[in-house]
Amino acid sequence: MPLIDPQFLADLRCPADGGELEESESTLRCRQCGRGYPFDDGIPVLLVEEAIQPEGIQPEGAAA
Repeated sequence: MPLIDPQFLADLRCPADGGELEESESTLRCRQCGRGYPFDDGIPVLLVEEAIQPEGIQPEGAAA
């Protein structure tokens, strides 16, 4: 059962790049950049600094 209403999800965008989000088991994942945004008590945390980075991507401001 989805945590996010599909109509509401259609309006949400990735705060990092504006890409479409899709719901996975424990996150909302950006289809464009791959960042995952976790849920906190059923509410998506759409903060770039809280995002789960995909493999090979450094968080903004992190040393390379």
